[in-house]
Amino acid sequence: MLKYFAAFEVFFEENLPKLFLHFKSYSLTPDIYLIDWIFTLYSKSLPLDLACRVWDVFCRDVEEFLFRTGLGILRLYEDILLQMDFIHIAQFLTKLPEDITSEKLFSCIAAIQMQNSNKKWAQVFASLMKDSREGDKNHSPALKS
Repeated sequence: MLKYFAAFEVFFEENLPKLFLHFKSYSLTPDIYLIDWIFTLYSKSLPLDLACRVWDVFCRDVEEFLFRTGLGILRLYEDILLQMDFIHIAQFLTKLPEDITSEKLFSCIAAIQMQNSNKKWAQVFASLMKDSREGDKNHSPALKS
């Protein structure tokens, strides 16, 4: 899951640099909010009708869309989140406002660019996984002579 968080942060910083720095200043990492969103497929944090729309697109676009949705939510509430501290951000992101509309959310999701330095989500994630495997080989006791 850590590699997914790392890939998410690459696109978070690219799409929402001010909010990314704000979260960093409070040491607010994706594991605090994103894991709950992903593991429940947004059913706990979004109204059910919106969560169902997310599920529909997820079935078509696979995992990338779940992370794009997370960034869309952050984009939608960026101005509000920039005014909050750690505790209030964590509480806010746990249960999002009920009045969120599908038009606003999906407009924000569509505005998210899932490309960084000409690499798409899958390429960024694969690169992180490759780096991790190479690091594991270099630190494996079996490979040391």
